[in-house]
Amino acid sequence: MKLSIQELFPWLQWSNTILTYLLIPFGIILLAILITRIFRRIMHRYFEQSSHTLKVDPTRYKFFKNAVSFIIFLIAFTIIFYTIPQLRTLGVSLFAGAGILAIIIGFASQAAFANIISGVFIVSSKPFRVGDYIKISNEFFGTVEDITLRHTVIRNNENRRIIIPNSLINSETIINSNIVDETTCSLIELGISYDSDIDKAIAIIQEETKKHPLLLDNRTDEDKEKGVPEVVVRVMGFGESSVNLRAYAWAATSFDGFVMRTDLFKIIKKRFDKEGIEIPYPYRTIVIKKP
Repeated sequence: MKLSIQELFPWLQWSNTILTYLLIPFGIILLAILITRIFRRIMHRYFEQSSHTLKVDPTRYKFFKNAVSFIIFLIAFTIIFYTIPQLRTLGVSLFAGAGILAIIIGFASQAAFANIISGVFIVSSKPFRVGDYIKISNEFFGTVEDITLRHTVIRNNENRRIIIPNSLINSETIINSNIVDETTCSLIELGISYDSDIDKAIAIIQEETKKHPLLLDNRTDEDKEKGVPEVVVRVMGFGESSVNLRAYAWAATSFDGFVMRTDLFKIIKKRFDKEGIEIPYPYRTIVIKKP
């Protein structure tokens, strides 16, 4: 009676099974991770140098870097399916029922593909770029850090990352502070009482705004010849208890404008208190009728 090697040494079959089902997939995935890191590091160095040397936008480079990682892992999983016979048989069976499988995958991955396509549109049409300061639907705002296949990463003023699906961004209104011109007009709105001197209040606002180091003189030569002030202050209307004033102050960037505006609120309030200009609050008169 002749016995095969597997019957004589059953542990050989067990070790071959472990090698096939565990070690080979693990090795392929580990190799894919290693290749991905090497490619990302090489592309990062090359793209960063190219961006600084050629002064080009790094947005497409970052998106391409993320796309390469996705392709490498897709190839790795395909090799795993091809290497293991049982998985290959499963793949053939699934391919035979491709009609039903396509419907299932279509519904399951509809949002994922929508985000990928939206990411391609964002990179190609460039409504914003990496490094731009944007505001999305007046709810999310910050600096764009990365555009992946599925998400856009925004760093807000609290140094937190806001991760938004690309399909959501594609359907929202975007305010971009850097797309053409980074200079920003900050609106400084204040209300003074009806008893206060309007001309004096306007002069104080102009004086204190001119002193701020972040103020940018955005006037043209023609404006200067016409005598347009560096800081324009206008009366915007009459409220229930205040005369509403608005100053137009320019800054080099959106963040500088934000800092300047918050500084001036404090500075002007102190100057108003010193000069006797009242910033009113709503008054209510209550009349109690006796029976």
